[in-house]
Amino acid sequence: MKKTTMIWPVILTAVLAVQGCDDNDPVAEPPPNSVSKGSTATVALLETADLHANILSYDYFKLAEDKTIGLERTATLIAEARRQFPNNLLLDNGDTIQGTALADFQAVIQPIACNQTLAIYKIMNQLRFDGSGIGNHEFNYGLPFLNQVTNSKFAVDGLPAPASQPDCAGPEFPQVLANVYSASTRQPLFRPYKIIDKQITATTPDGKTVAATLKVGIIGFTPPQILNWDKRWLEGKVYTIGVKEAAEQYIPQMKAEGADLIVVISHGGLDNSPYSPVMENGSYYLSMVKDVDAMLIGHSHDTFPNKDSSSPQFNLDGVDKVKGTVNGIPTVMSSYWGKVLGVIQLNLTHDGKQWVVDKNKTVVEARSIQKADQSYVDVDASVAQAIADEHQATINYVKTPIGQTDFNMNSYFADVGDPGAIEIVNQAQAAYVADYVKENLPQYADLPVLSVSAPFKSGFAGSADYTDVAAGNVAINNAADLYLYPNNIYAVRVSGSDIKNWLETAAQRFNQIDPDKTTAQNLISTYPGFNFDMFTSPDLSYEIDVTQPVNSRIRNLKYQGKAISSSQEFIVATNNYRASGGGNFPGLDGSKTIYAAPDANRDVLINYIRQIKNITRAANGSHRSWTFSPVTTAGPVIFTSAQNKLALAQAAGLNHISVHQADDGSGKGLSIYKIDLSKAL
Repeated sequence: MKKTTMIWPVILTAVLAVQGCDDNDPVAEPPPNSVSKGSTATVALLETADLHANILSYDYFKLAEDKTIGLERTATLIAEARRQFPNNLLLDNGDTIQGTALADFQAVIQPIACNQTLAIYKIMNQLRFDGSGIGNHEFNYGLPFLNQVTNSKFAVDGLPAPASQPDCAGPEFPQVLANVYSASTRQPLFRPYKIIDKQITATTPDGKTVAATLKVGIIGFTPPQILNWDKRWLEGKVYTIGVKEAAEQYIPQMKAEGADLIVVISHGGLDNSPYSPVMENGSYYLSMVKDVDAMLIGHSHDTFPNKDSSSPQFNLDGVDKVKGTVNGIPTVMSSYWGKVLGVIQLNLTHDGKQWVVDKNKTVVEARSIQKADQSYVDVDASVAQAIADEHQATINYVKTPIGQTDFNMNSYFADVGDPGAIEIVNQAQAAYVADYVKENLPQYADLPVLSVSAPFKSGFAGSADYTDVAAGNVAINNAADLYLYPNNIYAVRVSGSDIKNWLETAAQRFNQIDPDKTTAQNLISTYPGFNFDMFTSPDLSYEIDVTQPVNSRIRNLKYQGKAISSSQEFIVATNNYRASGGGNFPGLDGSKTIYAAPDANRDVLINYIRQIKNITRAANGSHRSWTFSPVTTAGPVIFTSAQNKLALAQAAGLNHISVHQADDGSGKGLSIYKIDLSKAL
């Protein structure tokens, strides 16, 4: 026994050096009976989630560094955690291969060859991931692409028989998914689970260090909504089963095969509403399945544990947002885009037959790439070096035109009525939602589909803080100028009274104007421009009476020329922020959402521009749903915008705008403009 103890640290060093190797590669086995009853070990589960191909701290839309994101920074946290916990498994939750221009470039624009490894997998291999789950966004590019880049050999209609498929480059770690099945074979699309033989060091009761094999079983789940979200790729080819049913089927098998630990990798959040096999966020119920030791969750782009979280899913019965447990099971959710590394520290004791988790010593953490002083951890320089060619090719791609515009799309005068940078967004959102409703929600087929958006860049930070897309070619990176935030598109079912309340809230953008006041009055309040939601449809019309107090300003609200009744129903395309309560708009609390799309508003806009190709002011930038109610004022009504932009207001037909003062004196490059509200129509 003494001889074994001396030799095994050397063997262990060699094993750890290749811990990211393919699961089919042979690894050294520890000698039998090397772990005695009462031996202890500490093992850390490390989680990344919803990376969405954000490898670098870089925004391809803005063509600029973004220190708040990137696996190259998470990699630094991974290295630190591995130093702290030599016994560790690095696991990914899914939504890995889609989400950036780099991902689109490799999947759609210049699809990689079978012998090439997808950039995100190249880095995950380099970082020696031990395993991963599969998210809903993995299916966005279709089954043939997913099959190739994961080297999976899918047995589905439309692909060659698995035996005749070539071996392709891909992840050098197991990927698991238990609740998605091939329609043709009635078997799981991916392997449902994998038992990883992990070499660890343990401490015997007499204080000696020994090597051991820990059998860690990982099992994966994804939202059943993939069948709706990617219907065009998946219909008739795959089907789903409930996550709870899948777990109850496979976890006993995993235990029978000797798994010491069962780790659930669930690409879903927490929902304690009555269980359904098609519920989107089933992780709450997975925590109740017998023999689950830990859960790695995701999909919600949130962070858990987080004692300060106000998220409803983290304030459910049985959920401890301080300790990081769900019904007693240690659980972590690692935000998104590489912002957080999840760490679950498990303390194990061997009972003579198997390893047992000491729940009283479990520690769950969400470690951010942002430090306490608001700075960010350094990047792992080897990451950027490994994908330098892919990165540069993507930059070249996003500069490539996807369409043309015959006018300058800008937000310099969006506050006073120019829809030039907003209507194209509303059109893209409305078309996307209308198509989905037609295909998947026939019960709402008779409801009008409208869309709202806001002038996200409206001068708060000065003259450069406006949308400004010049006439001529429109490239992919211009989409970030037209749609600033990385939101996802949502559709809500609302009543006429909801729409009026929505608009009344948005109209807080304006100060109340006194018509009799002879001194200058500022039209624009401190209410944020990103909350000034507006419609731009010729079917909808309304007035904003700025002489009235807040919540009494919307007049003559009509649809197709007829007054909208309070009970009349509509579908409105918006974003997840607004639909889920962002901005505190009455009635918008998440309960009216009928479609939470997996696609970003920005991506929807890009695809729409690709489709129409030619953007014109007449068709895409001139329809104003709203006007100010006309009023004659004794003194000037003023607002600020960037200097030397009057010609753009006139080009948009806003001839009641004039320059009041060329420089507002703020040093931000702004002028003071005057609006004649008596001619606002």
